[in-house]
Amino acid sequence: MHHASIKTADIHRAIAFYEQLGFVMQTRFTAGITLACWMEGLGGRIELMQVPEPRPTADAFADEHYTGYYHLSFDLSEQAESLPAWLADLRQRVDQSGGSLSVLLEPQQQQIGDDVYEVAFLADTDGLPLEFIRRMEHGR
Repeated sequence: MHHASIKTADIHRAIAFYEQLGFVMQTRFTAGITLACWMEGLGGRIELMQVPEPRPTADAFADEHYTGYYHLSFDLSEQAESLPAWLADLRQRVDQSGGSLSVLLEPQQQQIGDDVYEVAFLADTDGLPLEFIRRMEHGR
């Protein structure tokens, strides 16, 4: 996949949020009349596009009947030894920067097939759900 595209009400606020997650600016550009950029991090690339006159986002996380985009998932298996510790560090960095972090689901363990994962969900600056997942070693 080349990138996942995210429309945002405030591209500058969204850039700052994704930088906190470890994304780095790759390219800034315009798409028609709107500001846009590509950022890379956590093993992938996202495109942020600012929307003029934005409307509220559907609540894809809480609405059980919602269909369509649900979430992006970032694998932290190689970057973090513990999802709760990673989230605590992120919270501290966001607090120090004067921002706020919306946690939709605190880290919990989930069995998927034969593997056990730590899974957490955060909301980005526009309320879009983001999943963070870390594969645990067998027997832990």
